[in-house]
Amino acid sequence: MKPFGYLPHTETERKEMLAFLGLQQTEGLFDQIPAEIRLKEPIQIPQAWSELELTRQFGRMAARNKNTEEYVSFLGAGAYEHAIPAVVEAIVGRSEFYTAYTPYQPEISQGILQAIFEYQTMICELTGMEVSNASLYDGPTAMAEAGMMACAATKRTKLLVSRAVHPEYREVLKTYAYGQRLEIVEIGMGDGLTDLDELGDRMGDDIAGCIVQYPNFFGCVEPLEELAALTRHCGALFIAVVNPIAMGILEPPGSFGADIVVAEGQPLGNSLSFGGPYLGILATTRALVRRMPGRIIGQTTDLDGRRAFVLTLQAREQHIRREKATSNVCSNQALNALAATVYLSYMGKQGLCEVARQCMLKTQYAIERLTSIKGVERLFSTAVFHECAFKLPASPAAVNKKLLEHGIIGGYELAKDYPRYENSVLLAFTEARTKEEIDTLAERLEAVL
Repeated sequence: MKPFGYLPHTETERKEMLAFLGLQQTEGLFDQIPAEIRLKEPIQIPQAWSELELTRQFGRMAARNKNTEEYVSFLGAGAYEHAIPAVVEAIVGRSEFYTAYTPYQPEISQGILQAIFEYQTMICELTGMEVSNASLYDGPTAMAEAGMMACAATKRTKLLVSRAVHPEYREVLKTYAYGQRLEIVEIGMGDGLTDLDELGDRMGDDIAGCIVQYPNFFGCVEPLEELAALTRHCGALFIAVVNPIAMGILEPPGSFGADIVVAEGQPLGNSLSFGGPYLGILATTRALVRRMPGRIIGQTTDLDGRRAFVLTLQAREQHIRREKATSNVCSNQALNALAATVYLSYMGKQGLCEVARQCMLKTQYAIERLTSIKGVERLFSTAVFHECAFKLPASPAAVNKKLLEHGIIGGYELAKDYPRYENSVLLAFTEARTKEEIDTLAERLEAVL
């Protein structure tokens, strides 16, 4: 057996290459490195495993994970378990899509280019916006890019962001802002919603944009019309972070005059996958199209008048002046975008509406069941979509540990990011949860408490 089974070169080929270089052995390639700094003895690492041993070890390690195939999950907080039709994997797994990376050559990439074009069209319909790009890395980076767009478009350096926006999204925004020397101002909240009075007080002609989430981190449905009006009053851009599934039943941000809409596309036919890869959605108005990061796929005709698809408006530093360039997002998550396209195509408008309706109805049922338990109450009274915050009479960490023993993955402990909400937990109820599973959660929770 060859010493490195994953290298294709034979011993004869190695000797031919060394002979061509005038060397007797491979070590001669490193003669330029001074002898005194080279290793004098072998590196002390364990002996290599065989392929069989390695596969078994990874299997044992993977088995330590708690997954949604074996456990019933009520954990959301930005990543959600939804039912994924089998057709999604069947199409995404085809070799012409699965191995495609960057469609730089349109003449041989028409399939993936058309798929992304259809994706962009669906995202515009979903959000009520005019143009969409060919996707970004994930929801948090999409939101940060939207903030950078707002600053570039308004030539202002201050962004307002609601504390009801996902805490991890806000941290990513701060990271982006630090390098750009932008100021991030967080707006407080009351009863789970952005504080309109504080937002109005903070607004001024130095504000580039305002960012809110709809539904927000707590699942509460923000009053977008009022928020958008306050933002437009001072000439700032209004940025909405949405749940794409919720758009099946809620009025899209475009209807309220949003300038930029972003989202995490994982709920659209993409599995949880222990955290990624995910899909960043970004859609905007025609007025801001040249400020968009990443790629945009356009439709045109070829020399023979046939319908064709191409990369268009590539506002990267390789193509235009650097000071006018947008973020160079090379990996456009095309495979994840394709999964979202297949999912939306298969579900259709009625199907997506029904998924959203099931999420909402099951959440309402769960609220009734859980608040009937002594000591359990809602943290906020605001209307919610498929996530709700509850206050418990015990530590959520201890409760989750007990629930896990019964095959249930509990909710997100809010005190990690919001210390004022001690003993509070965020639970998610999607269409994938059954009435029986919600009843079991209520029974187990009551027993634990």
